This record gives sequence, C-alpha cells and structure tokens, in this order.
Amino acid sequence: MESIHLVSSPDSPEFNHLTRALTHSSVIGLDAEWKPIRTHQSAFPTVSLLQIACQLPGADNSSVESPVFLVDLASIPLQSIYQLIRNAFVSPNILKLGFRFKQDLVYLSSTFCAHGCEPGFDRVEPFLDITSIYNNLQPKQPGRRLSKQTKSLATICQEVLGISLSKELQCSDWSQRPLTEDQMQYAAVDAYCLIHILEVFKAKSVTEGNSVESAMGLHLSQLDLGLKQIFDTQQNSNKMCGIKFGEALEMVQAIPPDFCKTVPISDEEVTALPPDQANRMDYMLSQIVRKYGDKILLSESDRKPKISRKKAKKSSGRVANTRSPTEGGEEWQGPPPWDATSGGDGCPKFLCDVMVEGLAKHLRCVGIDAAVPYSKKPESRDLIEQACKEKRVLLTRDAKLLRHDYLLKNQIYRVKSLLKNDQLVEVIETFQLEISEDQLMSRCTKCNGKFIQKPLTTEEAVEAAKGFQVIPNCLFNKNLEFWQCMDCKQLYWEGTQYRNAVQKFVDVCKLNE
Repeated sequence: MESIHLVSSPDSPEFNHLTRALTHSSVIGLDAEWKPIRTHQSAFPTVSLLQIACQLPGADNSSVESPVFLVDLASIPLQSIYQLIRNAFVSPNILKLGFRFKQDLVYLSSTFCAHGCEPGFDRVEPFLDITSIYNNLQPKQPGRRLSKQTKSLATICQEVLGISLSKELQCSDWSQRPLTEDQMQYAAVDAYCLIHILEVFKAKSVTEGNSVESAMGLHLSQLDLGLKQIFDTQQNSNKMCGIKFGEALEMVQAIPPDFCKTVPISDEEVTALPPDQANRMDYMLSQIVRKYGDKILLSESDRKPKISRKKAKKSSGRVANTRSPTEGGEEWQGPPPWDATSGGDGCPKFLCDVMVEGLAKHLRCVGIDAAVPYSKKPESRDLIEQACKEKRVLLTRDAKLLRHDYLLKNQIYRVKSLLKNDQLVEVIETFQLEISEDQLMSRCTKCNGKFIQKPLTTEEAVEAAKGFQVIPNCLFNKNLEFWQCMDCKQLYWEGTQYRNAVQKFVDVCKLNE
C-alpha cells in the first residue's frame, strides 16, 4: 500500500487527489466504518468514515499504484463530496468491490440524506462481492456444493492472500476525532485487500487459459511485489497482521504490468474526463464484469430501520410464570465463589462463553484468570459443568443462560456492554476487581497460562522457540528479555506491541487517575 490519504476538506490536496484517482481508476475497493449501536434504535447509525482503495498506473505506465483514501465524513461537508461519490457508484466504467457492502450502502445513504443530500445512494453498479470472487477461486469438485456459510473477510484474506488481518479495531469508536494511526491503518487495509483479492482472481483466470508466465516470458523477480510491501514494514506488521505469503502472491506477481494499462495521471487538477479518456477497463477486467458483475439496489424498505415486534403468546388459561428469564439473574448478587468468606482463595476466576470470548483476552491482559469453553460450540450443560468444576463465574450475553441460575448460584453474570473495552470496565466494577499496572500483561493471552518466573535471554528464547515460533531477526540486537508461558510455551517480549498494549489498558482501566 503506497499511501493513505485522509480527506477531511474539499479544499485540500487530498480531495483533489481523490478526484483524479476516481477519474482514472477502473476498479475501486469500498468499505465504511461507523460507531457500533449499543441498543435497538429507530435510526440507522451515522457512517463516520468511507474507505476507497484505487488502482492507478504509475508514472512510467509499467507499475501500478494503489492509494487508499479515507473520506472523513465526520469532518468534510457531505454536499461537497456527494456527487463525486454518487457518480463513482453508478459509473459503468468503474468496477466496485466490497464485502457484504449492502449494509454499508444503506447506512451511507441514510447519513448523506440526513445532511440534505437527497436521494442518497440507491444503487452500486457494476459491483462484485469479494465472497463471490472467493467462491470462484475454490477448486471445482464434481458433485460437491459450495458451503452456504459466508466466511469473514479476515478468513478470506488468510486463505487467498496468506495474510492475517486483525479485527480488533472493528468495534472501536469511529466517531471520535482525531482517528488514531492504528484506526487509519486498519481502515485502509480493509479496502486495500479487496483490490488484491481481485488481482489473484484475474491471475487465476489468465493462468487457467494460458500461463502468463510462459506466454509473456516473465520472471517473478522482475515484477512489483504488490501487497507484500505493506506487510514487510515492521511497524505495520506489528499493528495489523502476521506475515505468511503463499501461492496467491506469486499469482499476483505473474500479471504483466501492461495487462492493466490505463491513462497516466497528470499533476493538474482533473474534475471530469469523457468516458473514452478515463476509467477504461482492460480486456480481462471487462470480461470479469461481463461474466460475474452484479449490482446493489436499495428498495424503499431497505431505507427504513427494521424494528422487531415480538408477538405475545396467547394465554392457555393456566397461571403462567411471569418472571422474565433475565429478572433477578441479570444484576450481580454475590458473593463470588472465590470470596474468602465462602472458603475461596481470593483469586477471581471467570469463564467467558463464545459470545464474550474477546473479553477473555482483555481480562487476561489485565492479569485476571479468564478461561474459555472446552469446545467451540458448547451446550449449556457443558458451560455449567465447567464453571462449577473450576469454581468460575460464567460471563455471557445470552439471556437464555440465566434460566439456569438456580444451578449456578452466584456463578453466572450477563454482560450488558457490547464493546470489549466497556465489557472489561463493567466486569471490573461489578466484581470490584483490583487492577494494578504491575498485573498488566502478566498472563498468556493465548491460553490463560502463567509466565515463567525468570525471563529468558535472546539465546535461550531462540533455543526454546525452535520448531515452534519464529523470533524476528530485528530483535536480536536489542538486548530484550523474553517471557514464556508455562502451559503453551508461547514466547513474549517487551516490544512496541507490548508497550502499546500496556498503555491501552492503563487508559481503559484509568490506572493513572
């Protein structure tokens, strides 16, 4: 990813760059971010950020540039950007890529309409969903149907591009300004990867017909590395993902530079060009659009928030139990099983079910013993049995589990907050947990185990990691101390990621106050 441009004003150079890029791109990747809704509301959430990844020819026409524009909808006057985006959404000369983008479009349309930009957005065409590309990349097996289960974007990136995307910031507060560097990197990569998944698909289409490598006489070492560049930077690698490149990268590399040749961008401001001078699709892209292209159309019902109306059950004449399954069990009564007055050891212990599994990692980061279910899809009785056996408080967001509170007296609590940071604060306050800075990052976030008492030297860490974990070469000359989990043997060190995590939980837990 060559560059990230934050577009927050119509008078900025970034706005002019976006205008030029949309004029000369034949394919763009789209994504949007908004502040998560905590409760059922009668209005759609307000979109705070629109990400647009473009693909442009380099200055010499032999390379490809992929700038990503973060359109700050919380800062820029929406009337100034509305027509530009609307034209791009409906332009027949631009293929739009997205991942389950219909919901994003509904929220975008609502946000723009609320600021006088009628009629908002009612369609995106031509459009290609990354899920469709992923399905077409799968090997064809006679008699076997494709799974109807939609995979996450992180899973698709892992399988197609060989990279691991962190989704930790997906539920962060996107309405707060300024955006953090981590948020901007996260948002940019989500749109950027769409372009490169399409490149893999194009390469596969070419190689299935005639091998580009043999037909063009290309050598992989002579071609641009594309997506690999962003993940080769240590700073970005630590923030966003782990690197593991496979055949997908080589397929992208095998596309000749002239295959996607378009008109180069001049330095002068361009607001519009005739269709025959801009956004011209290459032959392969036009064939993909013709065969796989789709569109998103919003109906009137799509534009109205759906309010759930549960029908009341008819009375059967018998006296019904009017107590709601959430009454009584939702508020913590106490004492917890670790309470010293009840014979406990004074050490808080929790079991986080699958609905709050992310909370378990946050609790471990602040030094609290937090386990997860033995299986990925546990039954209620399995959770109850594990909580009782290990003397843990079961944390859940499933109101139905509260029906079993008579089996788990003082050992079940329904978490009300939606976001992980808020959930952590809620649990700390509810159970009056004492958190200190010394406790931060004192447990293994992977398995909940404890660390060895004495740190390892670099040489000892390299020996311990053999055949198990790769230690980056850049750490060898930094005289760092390494800590190893006694259970899963995972190695940790106090690098940038560690310091950022400590500062994050100092802020979340308000340890400086």
